[in-house]
Amino acid sequence: MALLTDLYQVTMAYGYWRAGRHRAPAAAELLFRRCPFGGAFALGAGLAEALRFLRAFRFSAADIAYLRSVLPSTTEEAFFEYLCTVDASEVTVTSVPEGSVVFSRVPLLQVKGPLLVVQLLETTLLCLVSYASLVATNAARFRLLAGPTTKLMEMGLRRAQGPDGGLSASKYSYIGGERSPAERLLRALPRRLRPHPLLPPAAGFDCTSNVLAGKLYGIPVQGTVAHSFIMSFTSLAEVEPRVLAPAAGGEPVDLPSLAESWLPRVCELLRVSPGKVNRGELAAFVSYAVSFPRNFQGLLDTYCVMRSGLPNFCAVALALNELGYRAIGVRLDSGDLAQQSKEIRRVFRACATRFQVPWFESISIAVSNDISERSLEDFIREGSEIDVLGIGTNLVTCPLQPSLGCVYKLVKVNDSPCLKLTEDEEKMTIPGVKRVYRLYDAAGHPFMDLMALEEEPSPSAGQELTVHVLGHNGEARKVKAATVEALHRTYFRDGQVCEALPSLPQVRSHAQAALARLGPAHQRLRQPEPYPV
Repeated sequence: MALLTDLYQVTMAYGYWRAGRHRAPAAAELLFRRCPFGGAFALGAGLAEALRFLRAFRFSAADIAYLRSVLPSTTEEAFFEYLCTVDASEVTVTSVPEGSVVFSRVPLLQVKGPLLVVQLLETTLLCLVSYASLVATNAARFRLLAGPTTKLMEMGLRRAQGPDGGLSASKYSYIGGERSPAERLLRALPRRLRPHPLLPPAAGFDCTSNVLAGKLYGIPVQGTVAHSFIMSFTSLAEVEPRVLAPAAGGEPVDLPSLAESWLPRVCELLRVSPGKVNRGELAAFVSYAVSFPRNFQGLLDTYCVMRSGLPNFCAVALALNELGYRAIGVRLDSGDLAQQSKEIRRVFRACATRFQVPWFESISIAVSNDISERSLEDFIREGSEIDVLGIGTNLVTCPLQPSLGCVYKLVKVNDSPCLKLTEDEEKMTIPGVKRVYRLYDAAGHPFMDLMALEEEPSPSAGQELTVHVLGHNGEARKVKAATVEALHRTYFRDGQVCEALPSLPQVRSHAQAALARLGPAHQRLRQPEPYPV
């Protein structure tokens, strides 16, 4: 992947080489200038992919041949011969652990090595870290809004910017965090029995519709049917096979006939005319139930939710119950989702009472259809009965902020600090190689990130520190931390990954813990309190 870069990185490399500066020791930092989506934090992600790239970084013979064809004919042949020897064996990378909460102006990772190599790595590292961190942060925001017990399903592959974008979105929305065991127990309770407020927020998505992401990354995959499946049936005569054996064993039963026997009773309860119910939809539900009796979920809005989809689902679910199976849920993909969820829950409770099937009242209600942060806020305000959110476009494309805006800046060359001065104060860089520390208060919440030159002494807990907060015109402030954490670890040295990388579930757990430590004022998604650095 050495050619996954911008051409000017190669032309600058040639300039360094011609000037004899290509082996000058250099350091660069990768950071973002503003927290995304108007929030106070981001989640750092993409480190494992970045390290994989570094380990394999070198130019093949075919790469060199291509560069000969695009660089000016005056480029010296010796430069191409030198490029054949270039790799990352002299590069050192320090970084925050993947899944860490990070803040603007604080380096996510630092790269040290020969100037030419440090320069060549810029574009690819930005590409691997920027989107990964953006979508992980977006997922964390959805989780913070949804709360820890609502199930979140990523279903954005068809809306993603190509296959790579789709796979990355599935992976990094999953590492946004996880539910704790206690949260999973609460999730099993009926909504009205769940305590409120619940536990400290979890983060991230629970599953994906992306089958390849499931295979590659071990993410749970889920999915049921689309409207096309429902529309493909016109009558119960098309259902084949028709019979289903009871869960406890015994003689197989004709499921279409059993569902039909339940339909008038359900229609009477719902005050719906059986003649208004779409029989093709009933056939589709029965056919799916025969194939997946333990995983039956109905898509209700192909025709009419209250007059057709819901009665048909209840009839099939009650037929399955008679055979010892439990339906797992329903999905809505259009209309007023919050209001419909409340109406559906009332029907489920009525069925549970009328037909003496207690579990019926807690059947899961899933919704999709361009779900956004604003949608979630509306669902909460309206007191919806939604259990599962399927989110695609507004997760994977990050329309509120399509780019994190990461930058990669030289901070030191030949032992001399590098400083970019500009009329735009935000774009000014902070010179020198830095160590980064997180300061925690007595309650365990981070209240400030501290950057110090690497030659400066490390701060300690209880020590009074004089600091200058960025954006406060150099004003000095005294602070004292109950706990001090060094944020960066060395992950890459001498061409090799030098610290064991955590598994995806471990990264997920780390993200959850990091988000839970944030104070409420910094977790807040709208007008949060700025985090000082």
